[in-house]
Amino acid sequence: MSTTPKLTTTTARLPLPDAIVPGSVYWVYAIPIALIHLLALAAILPWLFSWTGLILMVAGVFIYGQSVNLCYHRLLAHRSAKVPLWLEHTFVVLALCCMQDTPARWVATHRYHHHHSDEVEDPHTPLVTFLWSHIGWLLTHNKSVNNITTYRKFAPDILKDPFYLKLEKSYSWMWIYVAHAALYLAVGLCIGLIADWGWAASWQFGLSLLVWGVIVRTVAVWHITWSVNSLTHLFGYSNYDTDDHSRNNWLVALLAVGEGWHNNHHHDPVSASNQHKWWEIDITYYNIKFLELIGLAKNVVPPRHRRRAAQEQRRKERETTEAAADSPPSASA
Repeated sequence: MSTTPKLTTTTARLPLPDAIVPGSVYWVYAIPIALIHLLALAAILPWLFSWTGLILMVAGVFIYGQSVNLCYHRLLAHRSAKVPLWLEHTFVVLALCCMQDTPARWVATHRYHHHHSDEVEDPHTPLVTFLWSHIGWLLTHNKSVNNITTYRKFAPDILKDPFYLKLEKSYSWMWIYVAHAALYLAVGLCIGLIADWGWAASWQFGLSLLVWGVIVRTVAVWHITWSVNSLTHLFGYSNYDTDDHSRNNWLVALLAVGEGWHNNHHHDPVSASNQHKWWEIDITYYNIKFLELIGLAKNVVPPRHRRRAAQEQRRKERETTEAAADSPPSASA
């Protein structure tokens, strides 16, 4: 645990992390983020709208977003459960379709955040500014986070997987995103041609699926994910007195299907569940429990109070067993 002093709630701001070079732009992130946001503006054109595209966008926010919440965050970053490797890799491919970075980089950055939460070294604390925590930290090169040494220190378990290591050493992650976007366009075009809508209408439908089902959905998932960094360290309530400014925010919890109960998470990061009160709905946890029910998840880590209760129960059972073993046998009649 870092010994860097924490801010009190009366302190206004933190400076930028020491490793930030003012004015430096991290083009590896800045160019794709700017380009996707610009392309998303095409959604304002009525010609590119379709109800199918809108439905795919809403469904995609959940399906692809879960690959980040469930896989990147709870399975990989905190090892809150374990699923078969083929399923884990499938989730990772879906996460790459959100352009949410490679597994090793995402996990290392998140673990680094927990290690320095709301300290100067925190890569995205809103105690710098709200915009910094939401998007600014992605656009500026942070030498402490974006380097192979940090990845090896904070995500060595991820880099041991040959598939994840290959993603770090190549641009295959980018081609996965491009390929899935092209698939949306191709499917829409083929549906139109099979239905005999003509080339113009078919292209219109295919482009609507691309714009809404891929590009707008990507932007939506980005901002929902980023809101966990920004909003849940500024607004909400706390169930626990943690050593940072994490908060439970119901709006983010709704949009990010359970990730917004952030104070609960910082209190007990390894738990597969962020639901500590009955009304703190955590759909991501329910999905993990469903996978466990059908035999696709194991070693699901329960909340801390349940772990302690189980430990206490095991202790009592052990003491009872030891007492029975130590007691003399009863005299025979």
